[in-house]
Amino acid sequence: MTATARRVVVTGMGATTPLGGDVRSTWEGALAGRSGARPFSASWTQEYDLPVTFGAQAAVPAEDVLERREIKRLDPSQQFAVIAAREAWADAGTPEVDPLRLASVVATGIGGIWTLLTAYDTLREKGARRVLPLTVPMLMGNGPTAAISLEFTARAGAHTPVSACASGAEALAYGADMIRTGRADIVIAGGTEAAIHPLPIASFAAMHALSRRNEDPARASRPFDTQRDGFVLGEGAGIVVLESEEHARARGARVHAELLSAGLSADAHHVAAPEPEGAGVARAVRDALRSADLTPADLHHVNAHATSTPAGDVAEDKGLRLALGDAVDGVAVSATKSMTGHLLGAAGAVESILTVRALQERTAPPTINVDDLDPDVSLDVVRKDARPLNGTGRLVGLNNAFGFGGHNISLVFASV
Repeated sequence: MTATARRVVVTGMGATTPLGGDVRSTWEGALAGRSGARPFSASWTQEYDLPVTFGAQAAVPAEDVLERREIKRLDPSQQFAVIAAREAWADAGTPEVDPLRLASVVATGIGGIWTLLTAYDTLREKGARRVLPLTVPMLMGNGPTAAISLEFTARAGAHTPVSACASGAEALAYGADMIRTGRADIVIAGGTEAAIHPLPIASFAAMHALSRRNEDPARASRPFDTQRDGFVLGEGAGIVVLESEEHARARGARVHAELLSAGLSADAHHVAAPEPEGAGVARAVRDALRSADLTPADLHHVNAHATSTPAGDVAEDKGLRLALGDAVDGVAVSATKSMTGHLLGAAGAVESILTVRALQERTAPPTINVDDLDPDVSLDVVRKDARPLNGTGRLVGLNNAFGFGGHNISLVFASV
């Protein structure tokens, strides 16, 4: 078998999200159509007079899971990643693998912002001698993958793609490439984010990216709805264990799904706004299907990027129709950010896990809060209640992830 012929499967999944502290509770929350958004309890919303006073915080605080020593030595983004990675590794059966054949690819869009800004406050208020010696390892963007590489002795590589809100999906694409090209047999891959901090909130609000439905947080994230007014900031992590099929088979591993392919493109249009006709989205989707030797008619389900921004949702609709043509009418589309909020660099990884679970359960989770579907949206959006997926035999699902800077990534998964 050549390196390029190696098939990549998902043998483990872990998550901590606004819907639950693990994959099971996150999936159950998504199926039930439950929102993870709620008002902030921290005093800084009033202290800084923030225009947005709610978000989708992790359902289970990291300090409820990790040891006190770990909390002190890891930035919140690293804490979430470690929690999700431990679940994924256990779910994969704690595989025995040569450390030189094990890699970690864990992404983040923003990184250790809590550590960075807290350290700066300490410097200004108390002086240089009070800045913690672990500040740099805690704030650096590759801190989460470094922590996971150290914990699991992953020596084949430790990488951190940074592509804003597409980062988690790109990590899975990179990890799959490592396996296909023979660099690793197993890759711990995913994304993490812990950016619910006054500065990102103020910054996103200043660019009119966040919903301002302070009076009704649970109904604020409303992808594809005519009254959508921005995304809800979320936090958490999603991690999967990717493995070559031959390695998984040799150890008798349970396989959740196959990661067939990835398609990547760039809009080169605007640093924050999507290309309005969805051309870059269409290229990513087409390339992903072509790489998997699939046609649009083979697709059953899409977990859309759909952040609930006025421009982004319509651009994705146009891109999917460009790529899939009339076949898009038979594809069930879910927008799970309506429940989880937008986890930025973790979004693509968490939504990949939800895509895999949808294929396993043959059920598309709902998109909540769509009271009045935008007339410019032509997709078959799964609204209000979960829906069984059409089709017999193997099901195919697509997960889209897009990021500031014009990044477009589409991942194709298949049931087993």
